[in-house]
Amino acid sequence: MDDYPLLNLFWTMLWLFLWIMWFFLLFKIITDIFRDHTLGGWGKAGWLIFVLILPFLGVFVYLIARGKSMTEREMKQMQENEAAFKSYVQQAAGPGGGSADELHKLSVLKDKGDITQEEFDRAKAKLLA
Repeated sequence: MDDYPLLNLFWTMLWLFLWIMWFFLLFKIITDIFRDHTLGGWGKAGWLIFVLILPFLGVFVYLIARGKSMTEREMKQMQENEAAFKSYVQQAAGPGGGSADELHKLSVLKDKGDITQEEFDRAKAKLLA
């Protein structure tokens, strides 16, 4: 263990962390290049070549030039995903999605004595059908 002191272990872990973060940033930028609908094909190809051929310079120039719009595209994508999820949940719940609310109202009416058990059963069967 004397061959590899603790400080060297720290530096190795730091460089490994920075290397992983660099690849994360590189993939994030490449994803953003393809996500951007305002760029044409040649613009996307140019940025991609710039980022891949001169990675350090390309990434930093991309972040300086398009960093703000990168955040806007990310937010737009998140909002679209959330809307699609909500739409899916509503579609999966079916047209009777509000039936739990209606059943609760019927139960309250029955408990207050405003409707009989037979009326409650008929309305419940109609809601669940």
